[in-house]
Amino acid sequence: MAGLRFSTIGTKPTEILDLTSLTSHEFHILVPPFEMAFQAYMREWRLDGKPRTARSYTTYKNCPLPLPEDRLLFILVYLKTNPLQVAHGRMFGMRQNKANQWIHVLLPVLRSSLRTLGDAPSRSLADLTQRLDSALADLSEQVPTAPESVPLFVTTAPSDASRAPKTRMNRKAVIAARKNVIQ
Repeated sequence: MAGLRFSTIGTKPTEILDLTSLTSHEFHILVPPFEMAFQAYMREWRLDGKPRTARSYTTYKNCPLPLPEDRLLFILVYLKTNPLQVAHGRMFGMRQNKANQWIHVLLPVLRSSLRTLGDAPSRSLADLTQRLDSALADLSEQVPTAPESVPLFVTTAPSDASRAPKTRMNRKAVIAARKNVIQ
């Protein structure tokens, strides 16, 4: 079962952006910390979620996600599109049970690699406040204008009401379906 691979879309930046919401440059920046986190996870755990006791992890020839780019693409596409696991597994050339295992392995790996880069989501209000304050401080250093002139949210004027005719379904003149069958 062949499926979606990074090697088929790696030269198409718009497809990478469409499938993952990351630019090609951002994707390639995320690959090394993601692979380091994956190897660290696989040193301690097996793919089925049990602790690793005997052998170390090696990538087999018939692995459905052999490359780090394929593993990152797999989990980012899953997070963006949120498909059924059956459909996601089919898209990447594996059965639903294997897709489920890979999802449960790669989600914590992605979370830890984002923490390594400092891009993990904030989990507390204090952390969010600190991140927003530092972002605003960075922004004020970059923009030479006074902070009063920069609006917090850019808004546009409300547009006119739509000129498209409205279908009123509660009027007696509207016929939603034929009452008599035409033969």
